[in-house]
Order: sequence, then structure tokens, then C-alpha cells
Amino acid sequence: MITLALAGKPNCGKSTFFKAATMANAEIANYPFTTINPNFGVGYVRTKCPCHDLHLTCGHCVDGNRFVAVNLIDVAGLVPDAHKGKGLGNQFLDALRQADAILHIVDASGGTDSEGNPVGAGNHDPAVDIKFLGFEMTMWVYGILDKHWTRLSRQAAVKTFSMQQGIADVFTGLGITPEEIRDVELALKIDLVHANMEDLVPFCAEIVKISKPMLVVGNKVDETPEALHAKLAEAKVAFASAASELALRNAAAAHVVTYLPGDVQFKVADGVTLSPPQKAGLAKIAGVMKENAGTGVQKAINRAVFELLDRIVVYPVEDENHYCDKQGRVLPDAFLMKRGSTPHDLAFQVHTDIGKGFLYAVDARTKMRIKENHILKDGDIIKIVSTAK
Repeated sequence: MITLALAGKPNCGKSTFFKAATMANAEIANYPFTTINPNFGVGYVRTKCPCHDLHLTCGHCVDGNRFVAVNLIDVAGLVPDAHKGKGLGNQFLDALRQADAILHIVDASGGTDSEGNPVGAGNHDPAVDIKFLGFEMTMWVYGILDKHWTRLSRQAAVKTFSMQQGIADVFTGLGITPEEIRDVELALKIDLVHANMEDLVPFCAEIVKISKPMLVVGNKVDETPEALHAKLAEAKVAFASAASELALRNAAAAHVVTYLPGDVQFKVADGVTLSPPQKAGLAKIAGVMKENAGTGVQKAINRAVFELLDRIVVYPVEDENHYCDKQGRVLPDAFLMKRGSTPHDLAFQVHTDIGKGFLYAVDARTKMRIKENHILKDGDIIKIVSTAK
């Protein structure tokens, strides 16, 4: 599955966001380093289920909304100079290795300083927090490369040695290819064989952008002063109120309201009588949702997967006429695939043996055979024909 990491300084609301997105147990408190060890959970992207247009009942969606699982990691808070080991820096940065993309949670209210200490809304500039995460990650990656640089420079004296391949091997855990390294080298107009620190720091910054695409999420939007909100909006920050989302999910679980993650509004459940505090709390949440077209939590996850990682949702079936598997389950699976993927790629995603034995595929909507190099589209329903059983 795709893995998203929640990153940011302590006390910015990461753990609240994580709990709201996963409904997993996570300690939440108003002081730095509440999270010490990473929390792991499952969140979901929300998309329209094909069963709605096909007039089918699939049993795997809610009112035509399909929720496809992704992994979420809530890692320890990051403070300035984390790459030097300050705070829980090394532990934090190592936890990011397994992430495909990062949701950088910032305290949009400006109510906490750079180390996560409460200072009151509007007394800290969130723009400072936005910049420092990229810098810390850049210096972390530079530190990894620097440890190997003497060896790489020595090997570069051998004509058959590829510096791009050597650096790619150093960055194995980041999933960087020699081709991508060459592209960065050309874009920055540097010669890696003779590079120095002034060359390698911006080089590592670009490697971070490629390997760990990042979406900045301005949390605590319900507490954000207008001036800060306007400034962050200009920076294209995605706003959210994780506390509102968590309250709604708890209320929905208790059957107090009807709400699906990603809805722009909620309704009080039929027959429910609210207490005055409940009315006041829900009224505040309704106001936040009206101003932001929802709480922003589901929207942020969707943007990370569908925009940053450029994924589409594809539905494999075994019976193209009834859109089901051998057990008769309609649209039983939904796979997040890279845009540009082919039916052959989907076959490998379903199972390695099915990919190895791939013969052809059928578009279940048109009932037509499609080639193995056909480019899949979002919402495609595909039957794979393979020699594998």
C-alpha cells in the first residue's frame, strides 16, 4: 500500500490528525514530544465507486463512495537542527524512509513556537515552520551522502564507475534512480564527480523533492487569525481542522450525527436530542466546515495520493459481464496505480504469478480486449487473462 507520513514540529496537531484519519489510539497532549515512537495506522482515500453509474450494488462502498486504504505514519515531532540529532531528530528522519509522500502538518494558528511550546495564537509565524522541514530533510540526505563521498570520489577515478549509479546505491532506501540523479545533475548544471558541499546541498534538496513529495497542511484552521490565514492561503497551504474531524468521527461512531469523511457538512441523526454543549460544539464545527468546504483532513489525504503521487483507482474483476470475482462479489478490489500504468502492471499488482503469466486484458465496460501496453484510466474495470491460476 501507499504510505503517507505525518511530519512536523511537536504539538502541531499531527497526532490529532492521525487519530482522526485512522481512528487508531494515539496519545494527544498539549506539550512537545507526546509522540516518541511512530504510530502506524490505516487511512483511506475517497473516490466515486463505479457501481453507482453501473446501477450495481457492490457492498464495498458507502452511498457510492469508495474508500481505498493507505498506510499512515505519525512520526516524532521535528525541531530545528534535527539532522544534528536535536530532539528526536534522527529517529524522526529514519521513520520517513518508508514514506511515499509527506503531509507536513503546521500549526496554522501560530500558537506554538519552533519547538512546539505554546505561545498563544498569532505569536509565531507558521511560514518559518514550512521552510525548516525541507531544510532538515535536505541536510539529513546530505549527511547520508557525505558519509560515502570519500569512497565515491575515489571510485570515480575508475573509468567504468558511474557516479550516478553509485549515488543511487547510497540512496537505495529513498528509491532514487540513476536516471533521476542524472536529470538533477543536468538541471543544476553541476558535475557530480567534482562536486563540493556548495553543489551537493542543493543537489540533495532536489533529491528530497523527488523522493518525498510534500503537501503542507495548515492545521488548527479554526484557531487561525485572519492575517495568518491570508498569508498561508497565498502559499497554497491546504487548511484543516483535525480536531473537528476527530469530533465528527466520534459523533458518527456514536450515531449522534451522519457523516462520511470528506463530506462538506454533517447532519444530526434522526431522533437525537443534543445537550447545549453538544449543540455549541457542533455549531462551531459546522462553521469551520462552511468556511473550508469540510474539515480538510480527507481532502489532504486525497490530494497527497491523487495529486502528489498522481495515482488512479483501477478495479480488477474476473467476470467482466457481472463485474465480479469468482465468488460473485461485485467490484471486490480497488487498486491505487500510478498514472500511466498498463493492464500488465495491474496484473503484477494483483499477484506476481498473474503478471508473469499475463496474456491479455478486457475492458469490462466495453467488453473489448485491450493490449498489455494500453494506458489505464481512473475508474477502469479490468479483467486480466493469465496462464496463472
